[in-house]
Amino acid sequence: MDLKATRYEVVDGIAVVTLARPRRRNAWTGRMHTEYRWILREADRDPGVRVIIVTGDPEGNAFCAGADLQALEGHSAKGGYDAGTPEDIAEPGYGVDPAFDATFAYHFGIGKPVIAAINGAAAGIGLVLSAFADLRFCAPGVKFTAAHGRFNFPAEFGLSWVLPRIIGLTHANDILLSSRVFTAEEAMAMGFLNRIVPADRLMDEVMAYARALATSVAPGSARETKRQIYRDLHRDAASAVREAEALLTAMSRDPDYKEGVKAGMEKRPAAWVG
Repeated sequence: MDLKATRYEVVDGIAVVTLARPRRRNAWTGRMHTEYRWILREADRDPGVRVIIVTGDPEGNAFCAGADLQALEGHSAKGGYDAGTPEDIAEPGYGVDPAFDATFAYHFGIGKPVIAAINGAAAGIGLVLSAFADLRFCAPGVKFTAAHGRFNFPAEFGLSWVLPRIIGLTHANDILLSSRVFTAEEAMAMGFLNRIVPADRLMDEVMAYARALATSVAPGSARETKRQIYRDLHRDAASAVREAEALLTAMSRDPDYKEGVKAGMEKRPAAWVG
């Protein structure tokens, strides 16, 4: 795909996805969403990729400033919302669990950890992207907002499901009902962020964390653990235990189990095959 609104590179097994519309503060469009889903599908299929990082072009002074207002104006003129994506849009993460087969919920079906490196404002879709990532690292002072209230929209793309599960109902009600702006420091106190990192060290720290994940955790373990986490959010404890036991039995037959044990005995890094 010809990437016009994003950039994609793979370094040392780490896929870096950059939202790249700096003149529009990396605002979201149908084109960006189409490219983003294509990139995630490619990264998920690539056996050389172990971790995915999503960030914004630093020249845009934002992670993602939400939906492009010019696009919203066009939707208003047409008399309704239009996602602006083609019918044959890529479906990363689809087919793993029906509960993940929807816009942005597809992140949960992707078999690799997704880290949001939030280097600037995250509004609307920017907040959605942050929430559906598995881990969130953020620069100090970054501003967040759900934003939907001012446009007469509902809470967007499952935020009403995912935010209460991350920060609890009380904080989620505050953020979603008011559409107010809140800061990285507030987000950290709510439990939304994993870490606040000085802006000039953000990508270095995220890359270091991603490399540690890539080298110390077997790919199969990362994949199945991630899927357990999100499946278990909507099922009972006994089902979660039974699923974990079945996975343990199956995965103990995998070559990476033997390699992990052998590497531990020999006190060396494991050579995972994935």
